[in-house]
Order: sequence, then structure tokens, then C-alpha cells
Amino acid sequence: MAWYVYLSYFFGGAFLGNFIPHFVSGVCGRKFPSPFAKPPGRGLSSPLVNVLWGAFNLGIAYLLIFRVGDFNFHSLRHAGMMGLGILFIGVQLSIAFGRLDKGR
Repeated sequence: MAWYVYLSYFFGGAFLGNFIPHFVSGVCGRKFPSPFAKPPGRGLSSPLVNVLWGAFNLGIAYLLIFRVGDFNFHSLRHAGMMGLGILFIGVQLSIAFGRLDKGR
């Protein structure tokens, strides 16, 4: 399989990982940082904005994972690349939001 397919699975996992905190915060009715807040990524966006941003991330994840190549959950390479993307964005978000929490 071409290298760009694995890259697509990695970034699909990153978008999938980014979907979770925004969507969950939004459906729980909590404000949460988003790129649309003021200042971007530091201020808090409304629950509705976070649900919509989460849904957008889920849509991009779907396109990158299931519409590029032939994704197979039983393939360690495929699922592993997606999992690495989820782990990567999870670590990045924990660092970024951890810094924000210290400032509040």
C-alpha cells in the first residue's frame, strides 16, 4: 500500500481524537476551547460551537480513514496508524489544555 494511505490513517486518527473532547464537552453543555474562541484555542466556545466543530472533525476523520485506501480494522498496520494519530493528538491536547488550566 502507498505511504500516503498510512499518512491518511494517521491524520484520520488525529481528527478522530480531536472529535472526542469537543463533542463530549458540547453535548454535556460545557464551554470548551476551540479555534473559534477569542483568543483562538485559549478562550472558551459555546457548547453548540463545540458540537459542530466535533462533528466536522468526525467527518474529516471518516474521509481520511474510510475513503482513502481500503481500511481494515483487523490490520495491525491500519489500526496502528490510526491509533498513533489518536495518541499523538491526545498528548498534544493534554499538554495544551494543561497549560490553559494552570492559567485559570
